[in-house]
Amino acid sequence: MNTSTTASYKLIKKIKDDKFDVDELHHYKLSMQIGTRDFQLIIVDSRKNKILLLEDYILSSSKTYKELTNTLDDLFNNHHLLKAGFWKTVKISFKNNKFSLVPAPLFSEDSLYDYLRVNARINPQTDELQFYKHIQCDAVNVFSVNKLLYNWLESMYKQTSIGYLHQASGLIEGIMSQLKHYQDNNIFLYIDRFKLHIITTRGKKLEYYNQFSIKQFSDYIKYIMTVMKGLGHHQKTTPVILWGYIGKQSPHFKEFSKYIKNLTFGERPDFLKFGYFFDEVQDHHFFDLYSLNQCD
Repeated sequence: MNTSTTASYKLIKKIKDDKFDVDELHHYKLSMQIGTRDFQLIIVDSRKNKILLLEDYILSSSKTYKELTNTLDDLFNNHHLLKAGFWKTVKISFKNNKFSLVPAPLFSEDSLYDYLRVNARINPQTDELQFYKHIQCDAVNVFSVNKLLYNWLESMYKQTSIGYLHQASGLIEGIMSQLKHYQDNNIFLYIDRFKLHIITTRGKKLEYYNQFSIKQFSDYIKYIMTVMKGLGHHQKTTPVILWGYIGKQSPHFKEFSKYIKNLTFGERPDFLKFGYFFDEVQDHHFFDLYSLNQCD
């Protein structure tokens, strides 16, 4: 693991497989995830579905999207790979609360603004509207990206068609692809930095997804129990699978265990291969990032 720091960002984890070859970029898939305070990337060899590089950054606090874009521009300019233009694919996922899951039979591309304004404040002058049609469930995720950030990303990869996604889509596609390992009815939790994602399945189908901002520790249990009871799941019997930024000896896990009796950590996804370099990463970390490779 390597770490480095500048005034605007800090690299907190880097893992690189020794099979990485800069001359093979045209075979590699680059996936990135952008939040207001963090940025992650992975590079996967498309021929073997093997992850070759993972990096995780903490970004300085930004009050505006201009500041965030400047921070990312600084990071890209100092990175030896990110500005390359020969990737097999480029996917970019966004962490924000401007999204809406629409049943596929009801979806119309002409109504993106109407879908989003139900859940979030949308400004046509500053929001670029995007959508992603899910592969493994009958839903379309409509979301927005700040136009300043969107235009900057487009300028970075002029020769590449970028696949834009919302974090929710990565989680949903990743979990749906792993349902063969779990029972028919489950609750899946992803603990992100300052957010909780809850996905439930019933009869091997997506039942529910939402994300919740966490302001204090007690919010976790409040939201989990509200969703569990509201959907008729049982805290003693329904399997609850946990991924994210949480340790097996953390206060989170100990507190969750007081209320949830059938609680386990999720495994690494089986749609990617990992070399021994990644043994230092706990299996339940970075599931949302890995899952971007399921979003075609």
